[in-house]
This record gives sequence, C-alpha cells and structure tokens, in this order.
Amino acid sequence: MQVVIAGASGFLGRPLSRALSADGHSVTALPRGSTAGVDGSDIVINLAGESIAGRRWSATHKQHILDSRVTTTRNLTNAIRTAARPPSVFISGSAVGYYGPLGDEIVTEEAPAGHDFLATVCARWESEAIVAGSDRTRVVLVRTGVVLERDGGALPQMLPPFWLGAGGPVGSGRQYWPWIHREDWIAMVRWAIATRTVTGPLNATAPTPVTNRAFASALGRAMHRPSFMPAPAFALRLLLGEMADALLLSGQRAVPAKAERLGFAFKYPRLDDAFAALFGPRSSR
Repeated sequence: MQVVIAGASGFLGRPLSRALSADGHSVTALPRGSTAGVDGSDIVINLAGESIAGRRWSATHKQHILDSRVTTTRNLTNAIRTAARPPSVFISGSAVGYYGPLGDEIVTEEAPAGHDFLATVCARWESEAIVAGSDRTRVVLVRTGVVLERDGGALPQMLPPFWLGAGGPVGSGRQYWPWIHREDWIAMVRWAIATRTVTGPLNATAPTPVTNRAFASALGRAMHRPSFMPAPAFALRLLLGEMADALLLSGQRAVPAKAERLGFAFKYPRLDDAFAALFGPRSSR
C-alpha cells in the first residue's frame, strides 16, 4: 500500500517508516507543509509538530507548539476531504496530555479533555484530525505516553543523573507516568492500520502505568545505579518554568483500554521488561 507520513524524520517517524517499508508498503515522507501524495495514498500518518520539551516555554514557543500541530493537521485533513481517492486510514498523533494532570484515577479513552495548556493543544489537534473521517476514511487518534528508547525521546535526558549516582524521583514521585516501549508503539500503529474496528482515540501506553517513584526505581535497577536522590519540585520549576509541572510533576494513569479490548498484544507490558530490553547485556544501544 501507499503510505505518506508527515513527521517521518522524527524519533517515532523514522523507525515507523522502516517498519512499514519492511512490511512491504511504499512509504513517502511528506516535506514540511506539503500535502503532495495524499490524494491516491492508502494510508496517511501525521506525526508532525514542534518539540514540546525542546526548550523552556515562552508565549511564542507555546504558540509554535500549538500552530505546528493544528496547521499541519488542518492541511492534511483538507487534502483528504478534497481528494478524488482519499486514504482509507488517517492515523494522527496526539498525547495522553489530552487528559490534563490527574491523580491516581485510571484513565481510558472515554475520559474528557483536561484544561491545561497541553490538554488544550491535544484537543485542538484532535478536533482538526477528526474532520477527515468519512465512510471512505477511518481516523485513529494515537494518544501517546512516554515512549522509551535509548536513541531519543525523553529517556536519554533522564539518564545522566543516574549514571552519576544521583538519580531518583522528581517532585513527590506520586504522579503517574504512562509509558510505552517504542517497539510496542510501532507495533500498535501497524496494528491500528490493519484493524478496521480501531477508530477514534487510542491510548498508546503500556497496560501498567507506574508512579514516577516506581519509574525511577525500575530505571535504577536496570542501570545498576542508585535511585533515591529526589529532584525537588521548586528546583525544577525554577529551571523549566511552566513546563516542569506539565511534563514532569504531573501525569495521568492512562491505560490502553481500547487496544486491549480489541486484541492488541504488548511485547513489553511491564516496565522492568522494557528496561531490561533497553539496558540488558544483549542491548546494542
């Protein structure tokens, strides 16, 4: 099948492109701002967007974060709706930040949107994508958690304190961090493409979200390093500003209810297993 991907050069787009090519699909990376190839493609995947954690948030950068997602998605949606032969599947990125900061309540795809900045971004992002849905195009909104891999994403930024023996929880450590191994994320997207009953929001998270304290402990075990040195919330807020609360000091106990109900099988359902794969003796990373 013909697949076009916006954001194909990113941390998720690169390995997904390789996996889909290995499946026998013809994969085309869309240049920034382009919709060429949407008409006549079988699958459109939207992973484009300004990095959320790339720099300290300012009013200007927050606007870039929002606009980069809304504008790209709107352009793709318009191209799909006006195509003579639209894709049968539109996979559009989103994030578990959609739910806003929550406590220990278990969160499924049925939960409403939150009210903070990231929740607003995700809700606007998804509202643009869902417009592409029709009797000819199935839309899937992939709400991604913390994706674990050694070559990018959030994990490499967490490692230096642990290597130095100063790793540990951030803030109270009680906030939940919904996570997923990148192999499972890729497998879930491939499964969503192939499974016609998958529509609407889809939590791309492992079935066992953990608190930040448990996450730090598991990471320390995998790295054979201590994990008892907390990073105080006030220091993180001083360093990162608003971003600290949104990305580190709060979270959601999001679970993949829809994926499990429809039969998706995780390779790494437990955090210790995911870290063992990433840091074990056979890891080449």
